[in-house]
This record gives sequence, C-alpha cells and structure tokens, in this order.
Amino acid sequence: MKAFVVEKIGDREFTSDIQDVPMPKCGENEVLIKVTYSSLNYKDALSSIGNPGVTRKFPHVTGIDVAGIVAESNCNVFKAGERVLVTGYDMGMNTDGGHAQFVNVPSSWVARIPDAISDKEIMTFGTAGLTAALSINELIENGVKPEDGEVLVTGATGGVGSIAVSILNKIGFSVVAISGKQEKIDYLKRIGASEVILRDTFNEESKKPMMGEKYVGVVDTVGGDVLANALKYIKYDGVATCCGLTSSHELNTNVFPFILRGVRLIGIDSVECKLEKKQAAWEKIASKWKVDTLDNITNEISLEEIKDAYELLLAGRAVGRYVVKI
Repeated sequence: MKAFVVEKIGDREFTSDIQDVPMPKCGENEVLIKVTYSSLNYKDALSSIGNPGVTRKFPHVTGIDVAGIVAESNCNVFKAGERVLVTGYDMGMNTDGGHAQFVNVPSSWVARIPDAISDKEIMTFGTAGLTAALSINELIENGVKPEDGEVLVTGATGGVGSIAVSILNKIGFSVVAISGKQEKIDYLKRIGASEVILRDTFNEESKKPMMGEKYVGVVDTVGGDVLANALKYIKYDGVATCCGLTSSHELNTNVFPFILRGVRLIGIDSVECKLEKKQAAWEKIASKWKVDTLDNITNEISLEEIKDAYELLLAGRAVGRYVVKI
C-alpha cells in the first residue's frame, strides 16, 4: 500500500516521501480500516520533522486523524463495512497514522461516523473540530448563553479557531475573532465572525492588570500573552477554555480575573478523553452543530501534497483545514 513516510537519516535529520509499504495486519481486539480521508494538524507537521515530543519511532506514517471503512475486525464491537473514524490516543504519534491506504488500530480507539455526515466532512472537522466542539461544550455546560454576550476566539484562522467561529455562529453566539493575519479578515467574517481584532492591536491595548468586562466566554487556541490578555476582559462568572500553545506554552497572568470576577479557565484535551465523550461530540457535530461554511475552510489535498502543506503549517501560514483524500 502507499503511505506518507517520515524517516530518520541522521542526528536531528529527517526526510519524508510517499512509499510502498507492507499492509498492516489486524491483531486481536484490533480493527483494520480502509482509509478514505485523513487530515493535517499541527501535531502532524511536528511529527514530520521528528519532534521528539510527538514521535520517537521511525520510520513513521503521519496522520492523527482518519476516517474510512472497516476492512477487517478482530473484535465484537465493529464489523466489516462500517464507517468509522479515529482521532487522538497514540495514532499518528508513536504508531502509524492515517496518511496511508490502510491503518490498523485498537478497537478501543474507534468511533462510528454518524449517518448524517460524510467521511470528508468529518475529517474537515477532525481533531481540530473535535477540540472546538469540546471547548464550546464546556462553555455551554458552565452556563454561557448567546444572550449573555460575545465570545472571543483566538487564533481564529487556524483549524480549531475556524471551526469554533463557525459552530458558535451556527448556534447563535456573536463571535469576536483574533488573528495575526490582516488579509484574512474577510475570510473570518465569511465563516461567522461579527468582528475581527488583529493580534498585535489586541495585545497592545491590554496592558492593564484588568480590562473592562466584554466577553462572556473565550475559546483560546494559542496560549501565551493572547490568553493572558483575554482573561482580563471576561465578564463576571465567565469561562475561558484553552487548548493550544502556538503562541507560547507559558501563561504570565494575575489572579484578579479569578478572584474578582469568578472567571473559570478550563483545559481541553481531545487526545485521551473518553471515547463516549468523543462519540457524543461527533453526534452534535453531525447534527445541530453541523455548519454550512465547511467549503470556506476546507483545502482538499492528496498524499503528494502533504509535504508542501506541512511547510505552511510550520510557518504559521496555513488557513482553515487540510483534508487528505486517500
């Protein structure tokens, strides 16, 4: 079968290309998936350059998301012919991922694709969409309602940010987007943002320990100073979620938002969260949270185009979601 393979050729030196590799074998309590679509994520791009925090085992097939059809099942939960997907766990990190014609995974990683959504659509969401959905779900479960005010989304042109903007708009929230890309303001408004603030402007205007109450909720995808400053604007009893660190893994903040306004900061992990929680999120994504702006955020590519797309992701120039048709 064909797969996108990363190889280590020297100390901190890696190469990648499409290769013919042996078909994986389906072991006990495993599922062999014939891949229809995968996607690209920042973690995939890091894996492609040998980042040891993501992947230590080479040769390696990238791809932390996959959708397809069960080709073979050695468990009593799934049967051949069912449409399934996998996101997270160790797939595409230290096990071979979805950028191949077939992938073999433990059955405990596998979720069913809801009937109301296609393989391509669910991979447009992928890990990014799941993370966005889990973030929005936390806002709602903690009492954030559309009538209470605006929700701020940081890193809004990225995968998680774009989908968060789209879903929030779909379910009735007024969304303010933060981005470092001035040329993408029209794009963000097209997918549902009512206002766009440039990142440098936002950081420059947020120097005080506390700012005026403005946002009922925040979906942060970048961390660092952007998240620290966003916390200063959250209304009393508001909620922020955080899921990313492309700006920085450090958070230099103060306690004022938490002790004076009762603000809550909730971490989001879509990798190891329970399969039942993932399946529930996919059901929402396929129904009442399914957005009609997917075409605006989707870039469909082939295996041959993955390498160029990784360069855009690593350089911070990617916009929306990259879906890989296998």
